[in-house]
Amino acid sequence: MIGKRSFLRGLLLTGAAASPLGAVARAGPPPKPGSRGEILWDSYGVPHVYGKDEAAVFYGFGWAQAQNHGDIVVHLYGEARGRAAEYWGEKFAHSDRWVIANGIPERAERWFKASSPQFRRNLDAFAQGINDYAAAHPGKIDPKVAVVLPVSGVDVMGHAHRLMNYIYIAPEERTTGAVEPPGSNAWAVAPSKSASGHSMLLANPHLPWPTSFFTYFEADLNGPGIKMYGATQVGLPVLRFCFNDRMGFTNTVNTLLGATTYLLTPSGDGYLFDGKTLPFDVRTTSFKVRQADGSLQTETLTLRSSVHGPVFQRPDGKLIALRVAGLDRPGGLEQYWDMGRSKSVAEFEQILRRLQVSKFNIVYADKEGHIQYMDNGILPKHPSGDVAYWDGLVPGDTSATLWTEVHGYDDLPKVIDPPTGWVQNTNDPPWVATYPQAIHAADYPAYVAPPGPESLRSQQSAHLLHDARKIGYDDFVARKLSTHTLMADRVLPDLIPAAEADPDPEVKAAAALLKAWDRETVGDSRAALLFETWAAKFSPANFTSQANYKVKWSAAAPIDTPAGIADPAKAVTLLKAAIAEMKTKYGAIDRPFGEVSRFHIDNVNLPGNGGFGNTGIFRTITWGPLKNGERTPIHGETWVSLVEFSTPIKARGLMSYGNASQPGSPHRADQLKHLSDKTLRTLWTTRAEVEQHLEARTPI
Repeated sequence: MIGKRSFLRGLLLTGAAASPLGAVARAGPPPKPGSRGEILWDSYGVPHVYGKDEAAVFYGFGWAQAQNHGDIVVHLYGEARGRAAEYWGEKFAHSDRWVIANGIPERAERWFKASSPQFRRNLDAFAQGINDYAAAHPGKIDPKVAVVLPVSGVDVMGHAHRLMNYIYIAPEERTTGAVEPPGSNAWAVAPSKSASGHSMLLANPHLPWPTSFFTYFEADLNGPGIKMYGATQVGLPVLRFCFNDRMGFTNTVNTLLGATTYLLTPSGDGYLFDGKTLPFDVRTTSFKVRQADGSLQTETLTLRSSVHGPVFQRPDGKLIALRVAGLDRPGGLEQYWDMGRSKSVAEFEQILRRLQVSKFNIVYADKEGHIQYMDNGILPKHPSGDVAYWDGLVPGDTSATLWTEVHGYDDLPKVIDPPTGWVQNTNDPPWVATYPQAIHAADYPAYVAPPGPESLRSQQSAHLLHDARKIGYDDFVARKLSTHTLMADRVLPDLIPAAEADPDPEVKAAAALLKAWDRETVGDSRAALLFETWAAKFSPANFTSQANYKVKWSAAAPIDTPAGIADPAKAVTLLKAAIAEMKTKYGAIDRPFGEVSRFHIDNVNLPGNGGFGNTGIFRTITWGPLKNGERTPIHGETWVSLVEFSTPIKARGLMSYGNASQPGSPHRADQLKHLSDKTLRTLWTTRAEVEQHLEARTPI
């Protein structure tokens, strides 16, 4: 999954070989089905779990994940054990080396033991739900994957640890500088900005569409003192995007740097540090690799570590060490669980103060009218330097760069109940969490977050809230579904007249097409593809280069720059190149956007809409390369929920690619029609609503 096989050549860390993680031990016969509670499945495959206690809710949630996503979940647990190559062969050996080198299996056991007794029971119950589903439905889990079973609460913790610390914070690719930018949207609107006088919350993460550790799962969890509706990534036992009748919170990936890559200077058999040669801590371990004939071959690893952390050799020969913050904080899952059960904004803040969730902006709203944004995470303290410095290869030959402390809750940027009445984030730095700005980069250390620029998606997000008067719920939904292209507003006033003045009839035709365009990126648009093709040339590097803009981004006008075209003649030359590319790739310059851009899963194939966020489209879809005459999403709109905290609450949403990935499930693509039509589902949050749309009932 993650990383390149060539990355690890000379490993790397103190640690022990991964060992099998035991199954959950039961005392006596299993409970009678139905004695814990039940799962009600609605007509979109969403599980509504009703448990008699906490552990029963976790058990039902585990069962539900196995039913809808079992192959992915169990596979991920095998990877987090560091035994993927043992199960599935050589192509997973690089994954095992990374997992083992960073001590994930051993730390997972320590973290599990450090959890509260109740939460350990919850994790084990979640795992047992997976095991019991597999036992009750032989053949439903791919036999190649089922070799991992049974799983345990330690496996659940191990997967969460790997995901949070070594995929989000310190992915293997990060040391090579090849990490795909994340994408998510979040809004919270206060009563002062709401037409109804009620707070509203948008949760809208964007992650890759192909099934993986990034796949989202929608669920409704109910028990004594428990009411949580939302979504999480498969394999996690808690909701990361959550709401109930009183409150809700959502996450976006932030710019916070929780890991440092140190460049080591080799010296003899060790490395230089403060003018001395220090020896590596060295030990050997091993893991097994399944061969094509089914036999197992043992591979021995030499693991090295420095004072910084585990040591790796990059493909370019550089020797580096990885230092990750938060490896002493095992309570991230339990913090998410408690956030969803908080009874007041004060309690929610006390839970946030734990700082166990290692990364992510957190946006919150509640029925009492409070909203807030927090640039959350475990951030190392540094004496100096900016984000670019600490995101690069940091000199590792001096103790001056070796951080040993992290910032507390009060140090982190946050906006609470601003007079503007709204907060937002789209993965950009925190400084325009609301506008006019409530916080400023100059008031924080330079390594907290970059000063800018704000992406065009972030600017569009701010305009959708800032430019409005009071926002009604239906308007809130409509603004979230916006496919308007902000970049077109910034450049077409200069491009169109320049193109109209060109003698080339094809350029004039393109100018007429762009002039008539409403700047919406929707299925029947005949100019959206042309603009996108030109924009990729005008602003290369994934639509981020500002070299061709007349006015560059400015902190003094953070949501209105860049703008204009510096050299209109050059822009027309780029338009000519875009015309040629359109004719070659799509057959015409006015090909309807939705003929080429498709929402296609299994036998469902529908016209697409939405586009690249860096062109200023809030409804973000990252389209893949053209294949067989169409392109499909590789990233973008996944889970969305829009909640108004009225009485009763209003809740609408969508899981773009459906709420299941198991082969044969009817819920693999049953929500694509909504996505294509730019509509949302009503989210059924009460038992009475669920009973009216019941597909199946599972006693647990």
